Amino acid sequence: MGRASGVTDDQFRDLPVYESSPAFSALEKAVIEYAARMTQTPVEVSDELFAALRKNFDEAQLVELTVAIAWENYRARFDHAMGVESAGFSEGAVCALPERPRTPATQPARLA
Repeated sequence: MGRASGVTDDQFRDLPVYESSPAFSALEKAVIEYAARMTQTPVEVSDELFAALRKNFDEAQLVELTVAIAWENYRARFDHAMGVESAGFSEGAVCALPERPRTPATQPARLA
C-alpha cells in the first residue's frame, strides 16, 4: 500500500530515523511525529506540533488524518490483545519501526 501511494524505499528504510533523514519533507516529518505521539500512552501532542500541521492542513484534513492514525492504533491494539498474527502479505518487505526512547522497562538486561 505504501509503495502504491508513493513511499520510496529510502523512506521505508529511514523511518526509524525520520527526524534526521533527507528522505522526508518537513511536512512528512511532522505527520510522522504526530502519528508517533498519538500512539504513545498517554497521548501528548504539543501545541507547536499541532500548529505546524495546521499550516498545511485545513480542519477537515486534520480530522481525517487524526481519524486514520487513531483507527490504525485501534486495530493494532485490538489485534495485539486478541493475538491476531500477520497473514504474511508483506513477507520480505521493509517494515521498520521508529526507535523508542529507552526507559528502565525497555533497557536491555546487562550481564554482570
